[in-house]
This record gives sequence, C-alpha cells and structure tokens, in this order.
Amino acid sequence: MNIHEYQAKGLLRSYGVPVSDGRIVLRAEEAKTAAGELDGPLWVVKAQIHAGGRGKGSFKEASAGEKGGVRLAKSVGEAEEMAKQMLGRTLVTHQTGPAGKQVGRIYIEDGSDIERELYLALLVDRVSSRVSFVVSTEGGMDIEEVAANTPEKILSFSVDPATGIQGFHGRRVAFALGLQGKQIKQCVDLVNKLYKLFIERDAEMVEINPLIVSDSGDLKCLDAKMGFDSNALYRQSDILALRDETEEDPKELQASKYDLNYIALDGEIGCMVNGAGLAMATMDIIKLYGAEPANFLDVGGGATTEKVTEAFKIITSDPNVKGILVNIFGGIMRCDIIAEGVIAAVKEVGLQVPLVVRLEGTNVEQGKEIIANSGLNVIAADDLKDGAQKIVKAVKG
Repeated sequence: MNIHEYQAKGLLRSYGVPVSDGRIVLRAEEAKTAAGELDGPLWVVKAQIHAGGRGKGSFKEASAGEKGGVRLAKSVGEAEEMAKQMLGRTLVTHQTGPAGKQVGRIYIEDGSDIERELYLALLVDRVSSRVSFVVSTEGGMDIEEVAANTPEKILSFSVDPATGIQGFHGRRVAFALGLQGKQIKQCVDLVNKLYKLFIERDAEMVEINPLIVSDSGDLKCLDAKMGFDSNALYRQSDILALRDETEEDPKELQASKYDLNYIALDGEIGCMVNGAGLAMATMDIIKLYGAEPANFLDVGGGATTEKVTEAFKIITSDPNVKGILVNIFGGIMRCDIIAEGVIAAVKEVGLQVPLVVRLEGTNVEQGKEIIANSGLNVIAADDLKDGAQKIVKAVKG
C-alpha cells in the first residue's frame, strides 16, 4: 500500500526527521488560508498523486502557464491560484501512463534554499531478505536514470537483522554522500530514525528524493515516498487509515475486498488461475503463443463459489479483455467449486467474449460435467498448452 507525500512527511515528522512545514488542501478555497499559515516568502505547491515525475508532468487541457505538478509560488495569492489550476485536473507523468491521475489533494509547504540534492532510500532486498540502503549523490532525479547512466554513483548495502542498525551504517551513508562536519552526525541520526520507522511500520520502501543540504548546512527531507507491506496492515491500523482508495485501480480494489490477488495489465486475455506460480506460467504461455495477459489473478487455494464469481466479474469488467482463460489445477482447490463459480458468474454478467476452461485435479470430472451441462458456449481444454493455444486462436482468429 502506498501513501501520499504529505502523509509520508507526517510519519517522518513523528519520528523526529527534519521536514518542511506544510498544509494539505482538499478544496481550492482553502489554499489561501493554508499558505498564509506558512512563513514564506517562497511556497511550494505540490499535486498529491501516487506517482513520481510530478514536477516534469503536465496537466491535460492546461494552458502554457500551468505546467508541472510541482510549482514555486512567490506569494499567498499565487499559491492559491496554482492550487486552483491543479485540483480536479488530470496530471500525466512518465509513471502514470497517458491516462494520468486526477489530482484531489494539494500540499503547500515552505520553500527551502538548496545547496545540494542527494538520494537516500530503504528497501527490502529480496535476494538477501534484509533491509537495504540505496544512496547516491545524484538526488532530485530518477534513480533508474542514475543506475542506467552512472551506476558508479550509487552505493547499496544491507543491514544484518541480528545486529540491527549501527552507527557505522550512518557514517557509511554520510561518507558516500560527501557530507562533512555536523552533517555526519545528522546523517547518523537520520539513518537510525529511518530504519526504526521502516521496521516498526512494516514498510517495503522509504525513499527520500531529494535529501537536501540546506544553505545553513543542515540535512532535510524535501520529498518522501513510502510503501507498506499489505500483508502486515492488520497490525498497522494507523497506516491503513492513510489509504487513499481513489488512487487505486478499481478492479484491484474490488479484488482486495474478496482476498483475491489481482493485478491489472495491458493485454487482451483475462486469466483466472489458482496459485501464484501457475498464474505466472499461464501468463508466460499466453505470451509464448502470441498474445498478452490482461491481468494476474490468483483465486487462492481455498476459494469459494462467491470468490470465483467475483473474480470472473472483475475480469469481465475490463474493457480490454477479448477472451478469458480459466486454468485450475485442483489440489486444495476443488474443480467443481471453480466450475460452479464460473457458471454463476456467466449467468449473472453474461459472456461476451470467448471462454476457455482447463481443469485438472481434485473433482475434475465433476467440474467438467458441470461445465458440459451448463449449456454455455465454453471451450474445454485438455492441458495448459492446449488452453493457451485455443484462447489465443479464439481472440486472434
């Protein structure tokens, strides 16, 4: 689960991490009051969406003077006008794709005098199963671009969970960033606090870009992005309360309510599979035979008829889906349950696209019999290869 920048900065502030003072604005008429509560004389007006590249982004149907989702205002009135220009508009960045995201929140904060821009992030390293720091002197730009063009400017190291965070970790970050004097002590303190936040809040990513050295020589987190482990949200009620459902794909949001593992993709063949590994294999074989999957969907090992019905409805709600492949290998999952769910869903929402069903495993004969006696125009498949070939042929002609 991701959160907005202003929410991330609120968490940083609660851990004693230096951030600028700011105010959130939900309605344009609140902007002038919000800006007036800050010191100025420079205000930063930031569109709040779950995507990077806001400063270089552009608003749909905006005039030449309304560029970018991050702007500098030199007066309270100017900050108010910028907020009015952003709220309710669709911001397109390199991370949102051409569809963009609608801006429903604006964050106005005090401007900062910047001497240097740096990069600092904490991530879960899947290889070592440890928390890793990623550090670079090239702050204020996409870390992917730095990695591609100047990888030598990136330092990455992990923290041994047996020892936890130590002073030398902070000093290593400070030296990598070329910090001096009081900045080294500030960096050690910052690293300790960020690591504590990361562990205590079950984070998956904490990215500070840029971490700046101000004109007074102090460190400050100028921007912040955070993501959290969705599987741990049951014990992070205050983090869960920060969830902005308007930023999520409606289909993925609906799937989460039924404990379905669903991720929307850009292809034309909808997939309903049980098991993450089998789901990945199904997506791969669809690509092998010349088509693209429209989603990743794992109904799990203990799916009910209701869950299967809901999964089918989510797939068919995607206008890009031109065909559906149901691929079930029943171990814990029973094939007759899947069949009943598919039939129930088709009767409820209709079937406008080709449907191929491959069943194998527990109660497979009962499942096939339910499908065969349903009277529905369903294409049966003997195995995964057969199923993939049939759905691709049905879609591609």
